Amino acid sequence: MAIAKACQDGKLDAQIIGVIADREPCEGLDRAKDFGLLTLTVPYKKFSSRLEFDHELMTQIRMLQPDWVVLAGFMRILTPTFVDAFLGRLINIHPSLLPLFPGLHTHRQALQAGVKVHGATVHFVTPELDHGPAILQTEVNVLPGDDEVLLAARVLAIEHALYIDAIDLLLRGQAKFSGKLL
Repeated sequence: MAIAKACQDGKLDAQIIGVIADREPCEGLDRAKDFGLLTLTVPYKKFSSRLEFDHELMTQIRMLQPDWVVLAGFMRILTPTFVDAFLGRLINIHPSLLPLFPGLHTHRQALQAGVKVHGATVHFVTPELDHGPAILQTEVNVLPGDDEVLLAARVLAIEHALYIDAIDLLLRGQAKFSGKLL
């Protein structure tokens, strides 16, 4: 919704042409509908394999003809077939300073590793999970007494602005896919 609001307010020179979720009910879809955005559901559980799901998801996205595919709260690992179909136009945000702590439980990993700085990364999606080239990163300090919940809240607080800034760089041609991995 932060991206939709940034488009509406003119902070991003873009238009969201659709929001797709892999399940219903979905709070993100409900909020997108309330915002007047086109919403679609490709129910993951309806398909017998990830590849079948990804093919249907690709079909729905291709019908929308987006310039960019922006993953926001989408927690499915996509197949290389899907990623390759949108390579260089598919971005994601990850709650760590990649290449540190790919995958799940990033805040727990950061605390266990004893890092003093954590953060978030907007990156191009490539077939290797959380290893695509970084577009933009923002840091937060890890504070004494932090637990996963406190650290996650501070990282989430910076993610919306970071994603909007990264999308703006892409829209203005100031960030481009190089094909290099992290």
